[in-house]
Amino acid sequence: MFLTKDNLKLGLVLGLLAPFIGMFGFYFWKFNVITLKEFFLLLGQQKSLITAMVSFSLLMNAILFTVYVNTHKDETAKGIFIVTIVYAVAALTLKFLL
Repeated sequence: MFLTKDNLKLGLVLGLLAPFIGMFGFYFWKFNVITLKEFFLLLGQQKSLITAMVSFSLLMNAILFTVYVNTHKDETAKGIFIVTIVYAVAALTLKFLL
């Protein structure tokens, strides 16, 4: 199975995709009574929600990172870590500029 490979590219792809799963998890956990479109409009209006959503989204990367480190798939873990740092810097930039 491709998820068991130790590959930097796999880590980068997983690191890019996992936060989107986390974002949808946050939506279904907290805001499932409104539509997805309304959720994104609400994010645009209430910037504090962005911080909560990004934290929840990056939690998915932390879980993946931990799994790959504990299974000694260091190259994949490195890719996940790189993407997590990029996401975190982008989230902080958005928080302080908007």
